[in-house]
Amino acid sequence: MAGENAGANAFAVIAATPLEANAVRRACPGVRVIESGVGLARANPGDLGECVVSCGLAGGLRADLAGGTLLIPREVRRPNGETLQCDAELVDALLESARRLRIEPVTDPLLTAERIVNGAERAQWAARGYAGVDMETGLVAAPRVAAVRVILDTPQRELSNAWLDPARALRDPRNWPQALWLARAAPSAARLAARVVAGANFGAAR
Repeated sequence: MAGENAGANAFAVIAATPLEANAVRRACPGVRVIESGVGLARANPGDLGECVVSCGLAGGLRADLAGGTLLIPREVRRPNGETLQCDAELVDALLESARRLRIEPVTDPLLTAERIVNGAERAQWAARGYAGVDMETGLVAAPRVAAVRVILDTPQRELSNAWLDPARALRDPRNWPQALWLARAAPSAARLAARVVAGANFGAAR
């Protein structure tokens, strides 16, 4: 079980949105879950704990990775260009959990960006070896970090920049078709990421 034997404040799971955070809370009762906001807007990057797992959705950068692909990266590019090496033990625990679900994750690097990445920029990052993009993981300043992300939007089906402000996006009828797709696809993706965290043995996280 996620966080088994970990100290009360040593281990935390961060999730950007209520959808992602609630999926983790349901799957991992008793685990400290921090609803961080997009881009850690509601969290202090350096005050999240000793061990942090970033859990939720991601944008796909490669055309060959379909929506629903599970990404457990071994490294993350921070927005400042530095590389975050994910904690090997945490990554292995997540990989083992995914494989018990009969899923073989992608372990290629994750990009953390300050905005939604669309268009030709996706292909540019894919060509540099990155599989997916989020807006949180690379901002975390903790001694031990790992991530489990499920690809939602892809180069074939991009997410509008309007969704950086979901409440405002929903007021615009032009976004309603995409809202219907998100309502179908996002919850299942969030649940999958949470299930992987729930099945991981993080007993070494202290």
